[in-house]
Amino acid sequence: MKQNVFDVLMYLFENYMEDEIGFDEDQDALQEVLLEAGFRQNEIRKAFDWLEGLAELQDDALPPAVPSGSLRLYSDPELEKINTECRGFILFMEQMGVLDSATREMVIDRVMALEEDEVDLEQLKWVILMVLFNQPGHEAAFAWMEDLVLDETAGVLH
Repeated sequence: MKQNVFDVLMYLFENYMEDEIGFDEDQDALQEVLLEAGFRQNEIRKAFDWLEGLAELQDDALPPAVPSGSLRLYSDPELEKINTECRGFILFMEQMGVLDSATREMVIDRVMALEEDEVDLEQLKWVILMVLFNQPGHEAAFAWMEDLVLDETAGVLH
């Protein structure tokens, strides 16, 4: 079974998002659980690094300073990894008020930190959900995004 960092992140988010676990204190215990679940040590380490990167972004987050109506230009590496559909979805999420400029940049940063050549729309939605989780002042946006992602997931399972 081919596993990647995104699979580990999904497993953690789906199984532990309600627990509000202290990541630093329980990292060893989580690692054991992930190993028992069949994930490889290397992928677990990369997922923990990804989560630590997200925590650093959240700690350093500044209030949105970009004027509304501004256009985000993507770099060449971002254009390669984030396809047109995903870029359109990010713009739509901004227009809907789910993302502001600061959370948009967090999402793009975390997408670029994934080891995928190209991120699909489903993966992008999960990254947005992970970024909005525990983001102060974004509880309503998180709830809306959670409903969107989990309703689509439930529809696929039925």
